[in-house]
Amino acid sequence: MRILALSGSLRRASHNRALIRAAAAELPPTVTLEEWDGLADVPPYDEDADVEPAPYAVERLRDALADADAVLISTPEYNASMPGVLKNALDWASRPFPANALREKPVAVVGASTGLFGAVWAQAETRKVLKAIGADVLEHELPVGLAQDAFGPDGRLVDPDAQARLGAIVQDLVRKASEDVPVAA
Repeated sequence: MRILALSGSLRRASHNRALIRAAAAELPPTVTLEEWDGLADVPPYDEDADVEPAPYAVERLRDALADADAVLISTPEYNASMPGVLKNALDWASRPFPANALREKPVAVVGASTGLFGAVWAQAETRKVLKAIGADVLEHELPVGLAQDAFGPDGRLVDPDAQARLGAIVQDLVRKASEDVPVAA
């Protein structure tokens, strides 16, 4: 099984990338997590450019989403919402509607921020957009506030309760994706 992870932050030292790595540590050995690194290359959504073939970065995104069994999104909060680059990528991923790569795909959303609230609003906004796209969105929430102090040297969350909640989220994502995998006859 393969989970595709998207970080809504482009920073190399992003706390949300760290959260994705902390999530990967909670996965069973039969599951791989691949962090998609092309978010910065996705052009601004333009319906005039939404043609076949799609721009190269958009094709890469759509193919990566289509090939994944599930998706994990980790997002910071910018101005009480999700970052523009993440929203833009989701706009591209939503096409063609309704037969897009996220349609009925299990997706979990988590988030980290340097503020106290841990990107709660960004997670809610991201889940709202994903539901409109037609994704099968898990209702879990994991706000990691004060993220600059939230990770230990081993990459795991310092707060054992938060690490356990992250583990429960990724286990639920794996379970949901397993339910959606067709069984060979």
